[in-house]
Parts: sequence; C-alpha cells; structure tokens
Amino acid sequence: MTDPLPPDRTLTEQGLAPRGQGRLLLIACGALAREIMALKRMNGWDHMDLQCLPAKLHLHPDRIPDAVEAEVTRHRDSYDDIFVVYADCGTGGLLAARCAALGVEMVEGPHCYSFFEGNEAFATHEDEITAFYLTDFLVKQFDAFVWKPMGLDRHPELRDMIFGHYTKLVFQDQAGDPALLEKARDCARRLGLDFEHRRTGYGDLEVALRRKSGTN
Repeated sequence: MTDPLPPDRTLTEQGLAPRGQGRLLLIACGALAREIMALKRMNGWDHMDLQCLPAKLHLHPDRIPDAVEAEVTRHRDSYDDIFVVYADCGTGGLLAARCAALGVEMVEGPHCYSFFEGNEAFATHEDEITAFYLTDFLVKQFDAFVWKPMGLDRHPELRDMIFGHYTKLVFQDQAGDPALLEKARDCARRLGLDFEHRRTGYGDLEVALRRKSGTN
C-alpha cells in the first residue's frame, strides 16, 4: 500500500506566489492528506503547499519528531511559515517539544481522533478508553493498518485477546460517504464490537487551518 502522497513530494504545481507573499507549508501525516486537500479546495487556500510523511510512522511514533524536523529543515528557507499537521500522536510530548525548539506550530490535541471531533467535545467522553476509533482513512485502510499488522488475517483467534477490553467501534465520519459508513459497520462486526457513528466533519483540523490561513 502506498501513502496518499509520497514523502518526497510537495504539492507546488499550483503556481504559488514566491516567498515573501504568505506561502505556507503544511507538514502532515499521510493519513490526513485527503482531508487537507479537500479543505484547500473548498476554501481556495492556494497559498498552502502540503508535504506528507508516511502514515505508517504511527506504528513507530518515536520516529515522528525526527521525521518532522528533517522536513522543517529541508523546507524552511522556501516558505514564510510552516505548520505541522500532527497532534501528539503517541510521542509523549516529544513532538511538541521538538516543534517548540524549531519555532513552528502544530495542531493541538492528543491525536487525530480528538481534533476531528473537536478537542473539547472529545474530552467529555467518559468511555473513550474502551472505544476503538476509525476515521475515513482508517476505514479505507482497515486491512493494511489494523487487520494485517495485528496478525488477525493469520490468527483470527487473537481478536478477543487484542480487543477484549473494547466495548465499541466509533466511526468518526469526515466526508459523509454512505459506502464508508457500511464498511465501518463491517469493521465493527469483524472485531466483535458495538458500532457508533459520529459525523464529525473536519473538526478542529479545519479550525486550525482557517486560523493559519487568516480566514477564521
């Protein structure tokens, strides 16, 4: 499986203004590429470029700070501002510390499940610890990011051991795609979990990008 954008590709083919005229680079997790591009199109944010890192870095969150720093260093001289479109994402505060040292901002929140729903709203869920979350991206890539890496394709008997403490699967629906909703229901069935559908849209991701674009 390939990520939505290769890690060495920056979207610069839109004829953007030269440095000094508000060019902004978004350094983002590949799992957010489609959502960010949709927001760019909807809002006409042509001054933004997008550089994605591989979504599979989430399997090794300790590598995320170094990967982000490498991209900031590589692109800093070409942009007026850089914004890191990651939450903490399992780095234990290391990414926030690295971004602070580099002098760049990042999205607030513990993970994308929180900022998609809105960090304040997400914090009110008392059953969050027993809920297994999927976004649009993870529903599409369920086999590649959940089923196969956990060995469930080879050892289905592991399902109850791995997911025994979960009570439900929560689908955080960004795009409102009926086909994805049905696939998410099937993911819940395969994991033996109850199903909950939350139509979150883009949540605090959209709020953060609007603020950075100056259109909030």
